Amino acid sequence: MSTQPQVETVSTGADKAKLAGSVALLLASIVVFYYLGKQDLWLRVLALLALLGAAVALFLTSEAGRQLVAFGRDAVRETKKVVWPSRKEATQMTGYVFAFVFAMALYMWLTDKTLEWVIFDLVLGWRH
Repeated sequence: MSTQPQVETVSTGADKAKLAGSVALLLASIVVFYYLGKQDLWLRVLALLALLGAAVALFLTSEAGRQLVAFGRDAVRETKKVVWPSRKEATQMTGYVFAFVFAMALYMWLTDKTLEWVIFDLVLGWRH
């Protein structure tokens, strides 16, 4: 039996400060957007985007940000390894799915009508 080693992430004070600063910049961007309510819309949006960009940049310099970027790179790398079906294979599989759905719909309709006939006509004696 092999056991997976547990990985511990050590957060430094600087990383915690970066994350706190990133959250503060995010909240400040929202506050500034509404604080500049009487200004032109382009100025409000520009201030919002500038502070959001600063929050993202600060987050990406933290350990959590670097891990997120590494995860994204790994995900892209794994996606490139996927073997996608050819057009012919995809068309065939789609046809199989449609045929199966049609067969199941027909089966369910026949079962429903049979039960309806048995219950209403034979058991209860109701005629439509």
